[in-house]
Parts: sequence; C-alpha cells; structure tokens
Amino acid sequence: MRIGVILPAAGQSKRFGGGDKLAQDLGGRALLLRTVEALTKREEVVRIVVAGPPDDFEAFREKFAATLGFHGATVVEGGRTERWETVRNALAAIDEDCTHIAVHDAARPGVSDDLLSRVFTAAKSLSAVVPAVPIAGTVKRGGKAETIGDADDDVLADAILGDAGRMTIEARSVLETVDRAGLFEVQTPQVFEASLLRRAYEQSDLDGATDDAMLVERLGEPVYLVPGERRNLKVTTRDDLNLMRAILGVKPPAERPTHKRF
Repeated sequence: MRIGVILPAAGQSKRFGGGDKLAQDLGGRALLLRTVEALTKREEVVRIVVAGPPDDFEAFREKFAATLGFHGATVVEGGRTERWETVRNALAAIDEDCTHIAVHDAARPGVSDDLLSRVFTAAKSLSAVVPAVPIAGTVKRGGKAETIGDADDDVLADAILGDAGRMTIEARSVLETVDRAGLFEVQTPQVFEASLLRRAYEQSDLDGATDDAMLVERLGEPVYLVPGERRNLKVTTRDDLNLMRAILGVKPPAERPTHKRF
C-alpha cells in the first residue's frame, strides 16, 4: 500500500478572525507542520502534497516550503474559489505509483496514529473510506436569519456613541427538528483507491462538493464510514485553536519560556 496525501491549504481562514491560521503556534511548531508530522510517521505514506493559496503563494512558500521540504512534502498552488479546485491541482503532483490517495484537512493537527491505522487498514479492503463520528446533539433546521437587538430609544446617545454598547443578535425560527439517527459528521483523512479518486475528479460537474467523498458518491460508487475521533477536530476559529492546544497538552506561546516559543 502506497499512499499519496493531499493537504488542501488554500483557504482564506475568514472565520478565524485575522492572522494565518496554519502558522499558529502549537507547542513550538506551526499548526500546519503538526499536521504534516502526524502523517510522516506512517510508512504507508510515500508522498505529501500541500496546496497553498495561489494569490499569496510566494509568501506561503517562503513561510513553509523549507520545513515542509525537510519532511519530504511538496508545495503546489491551490485553487481560488472552491475546495475541489485545490485538490484537483494537487492530484497532478501525486505519483502514478501511489495505490491510494488520502485527502486530509491541513487544519486537523489532532489526527491520532490510531485513527490513521483504522482508516488505512479499512482502505486495504474498501475503495473509499471516511472517518466519521455520530451526531450526538439535537439537530434543528433553522429558517432565515433576522437581527434583533437593543431598542433605539435614546436618539442623543445614539448620535454620540453610535453602536457602542448596543448588542445585536442573529436569530432564526425553527423549521423542524431533524432525526439524528444515522447521521454522522465526517472528518479526514478520506482515503480512496487512486484510480477512483482520479475518476471522480474527471467528472464535468464538481461544483458544490464540500468533501471528496461527495464526488465519489456522484459516480454512484459506495463510500464507507469508519469510526473517527472527537479530538480530530478541524481548527476553524480561535476557540478551536484553544481547544486543540488543550487536546495536545501544549501551552500558548505567551505562557512558555521565550527560548521555547515558535
């Protein structure tokens, strides 16, 4: 089994609230490098391709390429609009002798060796394998959002202070409560037979795909779920970053001695 891994890293991290999400310090190493290191420990992984942001590609290369190269990873340009564009660009850099291709979110540094073993073992027998965790909470479908907030009763104060001190809240009416039986939240790495994933990306309609398994499903091919892990969360917001630090048992840089900071 020879696995080529694609790490899409071309997103703009708008929900992170400023700063480069993938460069955030996780115990003295950038978040992106933590993710790569988890994969380089596996002997099945023979190729790693990181697809960076095309509009700021040179800065991305300057920041990460040397260290990624040390780990044997290659950096290529990702796509500008949708995730599938980034993965498709990276596919061209995966060696033809790879029997399988795994796609893993660059912002999931908490992937464990046990999870990798589980997914890789399943992929020896199944053509498309996705880690997933059951949805535990109650799920409701919301309607159109509306904004509510403090009433505008004081015209003079409003003229002086503007919106300062005024709270606004986004609220939605509940359209229905969704039966969560059989519902799962999917994770990565998603692992596919190389020929299957390449065929999925040769389809004419790739728009709207939020993960690679969705494109395989469009071919009418089966996709199998295997147990994921709650700790394998994707860092999207700063709260997620704080939670990931707690999971990995590392302190923020300000709480570590200067010589041990990233």
